[in-house]
This record gives sequence, C-alpha cells and structure tokens, in this order.
Amino acid sequence: MRDKIQLRVYRGDASGGETKEYAVDTYPGMVVLDAIREIQASQDGSLACRWNCKAAKCGSCSAEVNGKPRLMCKTRVEEVYDAAGVITVHPLKSFPIIRDLVVDVSWNYKMAETIAPLSVPDDVPRPFRMQQADVSRVQEFRKCIECFLCQNVCHVLRDHNRKDGYYGPRFMVKLASLDMHPLDDQNRREFLHETAGIGFCNITKCCQEVCPEEIKITDNAIIPSKERVADVYYDPVRMLLRRLRRS
Repeated sequence: MRDKIQLRVYRGDASGGETKEYAVDTYPGMVVLDAIREIQASQDGSLACRWNCKAAKCGSCSAEVNGKPRLMCKTRVEEVYDAAGVITVHPLKSFPIIRDLVVDVSWNYKMAETIAPLSVPDDVPRPFRMQQADVSRVQEFRKCIECFLCQNVCHVLRDHNRKDGYYGPRFMVKLASLDMHPLDDQNRREFLHETAGIGFCNITKCCQEVCPEEIKITDNAIIPSKERVADVYYDPVRMLLRRLRRS
C-alpha cells in the first residue's frame, strides 16, 4: 500500500468542468469514499459528493472509479490505484451532472411512480402463505439498494439516451419481482412490452456485472421477463388473435 496516492476528481456542473488532481495520504483499509472525504476535510471543502451510510446499503455514493461504475464506500483504494498510484473518479455518465460527483437521478423515481404496486386480491387469506420456492425467487430482487450503477452502465440509457423508451435494468428487476410474485393478480406483460421497453435490452449482462448486491439481473429478471413477453407478443397464433380482436 502506498503512503500517498493521486486522485483525479471531476469538478464541474451541467455547463462543463475538468479533472482536478489531489494528493491524499493513505492508510490500511482505506476506501475511495474515505479519500474523497479527506479532500473535502483538508484540501477543498467545495467538492460535492453524495453519501450516507458508508456501508454499501444506501446506494448514494455511486461514481465511476477508473471508468467503472462502483460504490465508492465499497471500493478499496489499494485495489484500484494504477502503477503510478493514481485513481480517477468521475460522476455517473447516464445522468445529468448537478455538481462535481453529484448527478440528478430523479428520472428513476419518476419511472418508479408509473409502476403499479403489488396487487393481492381481497379474497386471498391473510396472513399470506407462500411456497419457499416462490419466496426465494422474488427475494433476490428485493436486495436492490437503488444505487443505479446498473442504469449507468446500460448501453441503451448511457450510449443511446433512450430514457424515452426503456426503463432500464433496475426497473426490469422491480417489474420481475412483481410479475413473479405468486399472489399478484396484475398482468404486467403489456406494460413491459409497450411502456417499459423490455425489447430494447439485448442481454449484454453489463448491468449484472456491476451490481454490488450481486443480483442476477439479466439471468433471473430480464431473460424470464422477455420470455413471458415473447410468449404473448411474438407467438404467431396470439398475434393473429390480437389483430382479429382489434378489427
């Protein structure tokens, strides 16, 4: 572990900015968020950074460290500095910059508001009874901390800015948790296809690779959901029946 490292941190706002260098003393177990806080405390108090729990559970300190979306509180300095002892920290690229490392992720909350919540018929006995297999299937999805790293790395949102047509991996997970719930009585396939835009995903698994909770976003949420949608919207017999009903 080096005694001192260089951090290249993005400084700026929506109008533009640049990378600024800082030298930080290190110590065993130091994480990138510690280094950022050290800069704030002793070198530049104007550096803006969002964080809360420092325990990798609030999802607030998302950033791009050496070009990869990570939680800064979970990223050890010794694991990411290069041969020259340099770490580059930039804000998430899929969302508008507010200031420095803080981005505006409010679009995600607007999308969340459009998703109908769990709907259980009134005649289902309370308390609810579920098979363990059904519990396990949806429990994984509930681990999401909404760090939006998956949204940031999604090429549909990041490279093509198709927020007008695709909700992104985080909400594919949310919709899967509802659609696969054995007690939910909503049919969400039309919403997935027509509104959430699941067809835009081409299964690159990049979202799955950056998830700090190790949720199998592609394997367990997106692919099963795409199969459900394909059964309804791409089966030739069902396509013909839909056309006949509309005519």
